[in-house]
Amino acid sequence: MRHARVFLCTLATVAVTFAAAAQDKPTAPPGMPPLPQPGPEHAVLKADEGTWEATVEMLGPPGAPVPPPSKGTETNTLMGGMWLVTDFKGDMMGMPFAGHGIAGWDSVKKKYVSVWTDNMSPALMTGEATYDPGKKVMTGFMEGPDMTGKVSKMKSTTEWKDADTRVFTMYGPGPDGKEAPTMRISYKRKK
Repeated sequence: MRHARVFLCTLATVAVTFAAAAQDKPTAPPGMPPLPQPGPEHAVLKADEGTWEATVEMLGPPGAPVPPPSKGTETNTLMGGMWLVTDFKGDMMGMPFAGHGIAGWDSVKKKYVSVWTDNMSPALMTGEATYDPGKKVMTGFMEGPDMTGKVSKMKSTTEWKDADTRVFTMYGPGPDGKEAPTMRISYKRKK
């Protein structure tokens, strides 16, 4: 009799699990507030899903020596339709490079938020950005320690040229102290 009850409870649990999985949208358990659902802001994140070939260029003042461009691969997965999980592997300035980030829409701040870390960073970088749908450009700031450990705030832009091409540019202080591009990553969707 006891085994029959355990079997029936297990069968009921499996049935409930399959019924919940069969629904298009996840639902909260009874008595809980509704689960958040992706909105129109998440379409920007969805556009980045997939695998991308990347060309990384370090930029400097005119005439200054810069390392040759390097190559990498970025893989993006949209978790639950809401959070973009990024894994980047390649070379940076002649050394192996690996980075990991998470980005999403913060419905309270009404901004895109992100965290990033890589094998050349001593800690996490955090960021906030806004998106201009007319220009197809996301503009924001990343803040965190640089390779020396000094906390800095860097501007970044991402421009979508088309569905399979985007360009990320990071800015920092130039030799004259004014904002200047320091790095550009050109992405092409891998077919």
